[in-house]
Amino acid sequence: MPVQQMPLGPLQTNAYILHNETKQAIIFDPGSEGKKVIQWLKQEALKPLAIILTHAHFDHIGAVDELRDEFQIPVYLHKKEKDWLSDPSKNGSGRFIGNSIKIKPADSLITNENDLQVGPFLFQVFYTPGHSPGSVSFYYQKEAIVFSGDVLFSQSIGRTDLPGGDHETLLKSIHDKLLELPEDTVVACGHGQVTTIGMEMDSNPFLSGF
Repeated sequence: MPVQQMPLGPLQTNAYILHNETKQAIIFDPGSEGKKVIQWLKQEALKPLAIILTHAHFDHIGAVDELRDEFQIPVYLHKKEKDWLSDPSKNGSGRFIGNSIKIKPADSLITNENDLQVGPFLFQVFYTPGHSPGSVSFYYQKEAIVFSGDVLFSQSIGRTDLPGGDHETLLKSIHDKLLELPEDTVVACGHGQVTTIGMEMDSNPFLSGF
């Protein structure tokens, strides 16, 4: 599968780089270590087309401006978190790392669940709030993979004790959107190892009620 998983920063937040045979690429959630990401992209001779954010918590956005400026590419984010990039109290950087992360505004705001076309890459957009109010998952059917951010993990789910989080909303998002995908769909999680929809349906203790 043409996807590079890159755990970055102190929380080892997973950035993902999806690329194709013509060396075009999409960057998901570059949370930190921008120079490392840039070096890898150039080493692989990849041509980034966009940065797509599953949500705007600090550990998913820290390297956004560095990459955006280096490659002159747009950033996509859900409209409900449009103010979070520049607000440390909302993105959590002030509270959790004592270092205010302020990112320039997103270039394109996601407002609905229509398909998202970026160059040759076509994603089905799922609005999956609960971990945060603007959490979005991106399903890339061509490679049977969903980039879920911090919504669904291997044997776990996203935390809901942060501003805008809600446990029941998160469970509903997972059940109504993600668990409807084919069971062999790879789940590219925001932290930890990748998993599949089928594996989480069978063994995730947080989803046992579904």
